[in-house]
Amino acid sequence: MKKSPLAILFLTVLLDLIGFGIVLPLLPTYAKELGASPFMIGLIAAIYSTMQFIFSPIWGKVSDKIGRRPVMLSSIFLASISYVFFSQAVTIPLLILARSLSGIGSANIAAAQAAITDVTDSKSRSGAMGMLGAAFGIGFIIGPLVGGVLMTNFGISMVGLFAAGLNFINFLLALVLLGETNAHAEGVLSLFKKHPDAKPHADNSFIASLSRKSSAYADKVREAFSSRPVALLMIINFIYSLAIVNMQVSAILLWSDIYHATEQQVGYLFAYVGFFTVIVQGVMLPKMTRKYGEHKLMVLGHVTSFIGVFFIPFIPVSSLFTIGLGILLFFAIGTSLVNPLNISMISLYSYKQKQGQVMGFAQSVNALARILGPFTGSILYGMDHRFPYYLAGALTVVGTFISMSLFKYDIEALEPSASVAD
Repeated sequence: MKKSPLAILFLTVLLDLIGFGIVLPLLPTYAKELGASPFMIGLIAAIYSTMQFIFSPIWGKVSDKIGRRPVMLSSIFLASISYVFFSQAVTIPLLILARSLSGIGSANIAAAQAAITDVTDSKSRSGAMGMLGAAFGIGFIIGPLVGGVLMTNFGISMVGLFAAGLNFINFLLALVLLGETNAHAEGVLSLFKKHPDAKPHADNSFIASLSRKSSAYADKVREAFSSRPVALLMIINFIYSLAIVNMQVSAILLWSDIYHATEQQVGYLFAYVGFFTVIVQGVMLPKMTRKYGEHKLMVLGHVTSFIGVFFIPFIPVSSLFTIGLGILLFFAIGTSLVNPLNISMISLYSYKQKQGQVMGFAQSVNALARILGPFTGSILYGMDHRFPYYLAGALTVVGTFISMSLFKYDIEALEPSASVAD
């Protein structure tokens, strides 16, 4: 029996996210030191997500064709290079370039999720996605703490070089240990093969090529959204991600300006949320899914998320590390439920043979929200420090009602490879 690659996938994503977690909490402060305004800080965050938005469906589609392994290897190597650039980013343009390359590399999560769908069935998929989500939590425990120590003692250059080294180790481990999970992969050479249906005298002008690509992309979007429950889950994916990113970007500013938290304390708060993310996704979610089912947990996740985002600006200034930790616990539980369940349910309701493509679109939708989130968070924060949390709370309420509408679509009635598009 073929050994499951879940352990190495977990390790690969974990090391990638530790590198991400090292940089993320330091980025707003460092950008501000370089002279960036709050709006420019939002732009720098959006550049990272813009690259994810563009490249997630590309990585996903390519992984369907040539395999998950070569996509993971090339993207991890690119992420390592991006952190080398980050270590030398002494100007805002260089910082934008570094974050752009990092966004392209980190868009490989679609391929990682597709690899999980290759080796799991409908009953174990939510737990496996939860395990992947736990890697996010561990990354946000270790990363901010390591980043804070490196920044304090050695400066931003060492932060970037350490993250680059970590990703290069990740590349070497994946090169040795990560096997191919896509049984239908044609290999890297398939990218250079001429399609048998290609027309020899087709119009190869730039405009014609762009038109064909746009039409094909539109067809793929329609195919991905052809199932009503998948369409609803994509909407949840977008509005929930917008709510969370909107809150995260403004929270760093809020904790610094209003609560006078240091960078190290902000790192502790990220690590605190990461710790409970690991507990919920890595330990509790598989058992909870078997007992209560995806639909109920999705609704519960939205309700707890509402508590975890809406009440953040109402925490007394002197109680950030008492009452504030209680509010953030709801936030950690909510995100630990909604994010992996959303991806798992999209996978279960979609076409099995095109999981890379569907996962790519899901990540693209997520990245679009992460493009808009930094702007809404920074602009609303500039108006009133409570406004980003009003928006985040409203979006989680909308997500709650959409989640409740999914009860009519029974996952248990689906075969693992079935489609509900009809």
